Amino acid sequence: MSAPVEPVPHGPGPSRVPRSWRTWWWALRDMAVSVGPLVLLIAALVTLAFWWLNPNPPQRVVMATGPAQSAYATFGARYAQALAAQGIELVLKPTDGSLHNLAMLRAGDADLALVQGGSAPMTEEDQASLVSLGSLFVEPLWLFYRESTALRRTSSRHLLHPTQLKGWRVNVGTPGSGVPTLFSSILAANRMSEKDLLLSELDHTPATVAFLDGELDALVFASAPESPLVQMLLLTPGVRLMDFAQSQAYARRFAYLRAVTLPQGVADLAANLPARPVRLIAPTTSLLARAETHPAVLQLMAQTAVALHREPGWFGQAREFPNLTQTELPLAPEATRAMAGGAPLLQRYLPFWLANLVERMWLAMGLILALVLPLSRVVPPLYTLRIRSRVFRWYAELRDIEDRVAPPGVRVAGVAAQVAPLLAELDALEAKAGRMQVPLAYADELYALRSHIQLVRKKLTLLQ
Repeated sequence: MSAPVEPVPHGPGPSRVPRSWRTWWWALRDMAVSVGPLVLLIAALVTLAFWWLNPNPPQRVVMATGPAQSAYATFGARYAQALAAQGIELVLKPTDGSLHNLAMLRAGDADLALVQGGSAPMTEEDQASLVSLGSLFVEPLWLFYRESTALRRTSSRHLLHPTQLKGWRVNVGTPGSGVPTLFSSILAANRMSEKDLLLSELDHTPATVAFLDGELDALVFASAPESPLVQMLLLTPGVRLMDFAQSQAYARRFAYLRAVTLPQGVADLAANLPARPVRLIAPTTSLLARAETHPAVLQLMAQTAVALHREPGWFGQAREFPNLTQTELPLAPEATRAMAGGAPLLQRYLPFWLANLVERMWLAMGLILALVLPLSRVVPPLYTLRIRSRVFRWYAELRDIEDRVAPPGVRVAGVAAQVAPLLAELDALEAKAGRMQVPLAYADELYALRSHIQLVRKKLTLLQ
C-alpha cells in the first residue's frame, strides 16, 4: 500500500533568503525611513552652505602683467606656474605696463594685476572695489644714457641731475606703463617741462634697439632688476646709469617713492659693474586684485608672493618683501594671514583643494551640526514607534474579533454559529504575525501578540 501523497500547497513557496538576513533587511529599512528626513535636511543645508560660501576657487583667473621681457612678465610666469600646481590656470595678459594694468582691474577685464605705486591716484571707487595683497618689490626708475652723448653735451661721463637732460632725445615708455606720468612729476619738481626734451613713447624692446643704434640718447623705464633688459643694459659698454644724487629728497617729496642704492659690482662682480654705488629712486610695486576675487585665489596668490619675493635682492634684505606697508588700498585679509602666519595648518598636511574646502566650510558645518543635533533626538523614538506600530496595528484586528464573540442582544446559540468564521479570521491574523519581521530588541512585543492571539483562540474554542 503506497504512502499517501501530501497536497501541494498553493501560492508562492517559502523564501530562500535566510530569516536572519530578512530580519536585518527590515531593520535597516526601518532605520532608513526613520533617519531619512534628517539626512535629507542635512543634505539640503550642506548644499545651501556650499552654494552660499562657494568654497571651490575658479579654474581660470586672469592676471594683467606687462610688456614682454619686463619684470612683470617674468614674475607673472612664476605665479602662473605656482597656481598651475594647484589646478588653477592663471591667464597672463600682456599690457603696456602699470597704468594699463590698473585700467584693466577697474574695468573688470582682469582679476589680478601688478601695479606700480604712484601710477595714478586711487579713487573712492578703487577703495571699495580693489584690494591689495601687499608690496612685492621696489621698481627703480632706470635712466640709462649714452656715455658719448654725456661727454658731448656736459663734458662729463656722469649725470647727477635731470636738468642735465635738456634737449636730449629721451624715451619714457608707453603711456600705459605709468612711467610718463612719473617722469613728468620728476621734471615738474625740477622746474622743467616735457618741452625741454625730445620725448618719445616707444615700447621697451623697440626703444632699446633704437637706443643701441644711436637714435635715442636716453631710456627711462621702471622695472625690477630681474628684467632682462635692465641686466643687459647694465653690462653694455658705453651705456651708463644716472645717479640720482637727490634720491633722499625725492623720497621725502613723493610718498610713493623710496631712496635705494644699487651696490657696486652687483651686476657683475668680476667686471665690477657698476663701478661705484648708484643712488636711485624707486616706487613700490603691489599685487592688486578685485575685491570679489575668490578668497582661495587671493590666499594662494599671497602665499606664492611670500615664496617668490622673500629672498634677498639687489634692493632688499631677506624677508623684507613682500610686506604690508606703502599700500594705497585696503589690505585683503588673506594677505595679512599669509604674511603673518604662512600657510594654514591644514594646507601643510592636505592638498590645497581639500584644505581650502575644510577651512571655508567648517564654520557652516558647525552651525549645521548645532541645528541638527537637537533634531536627531527625534530619530530613536520615531524608529521605536515605527517598529511597534507594525505589531500594534494587528491588535485592532484582534480586538475586533474578540468584540464580535458576543455582541449585545445575541443569544448563545447565535454566538456558537459565529465561532467558525471568527476562528478563520484569527488563523489569518496568526499567519500574518508569523510572517512579521522585527528586530530582536522588539521580539518580546511580537511574542506578546502571538500569546494574545492564543488567548482569544481559547476563548472562541470554549464557545463552540
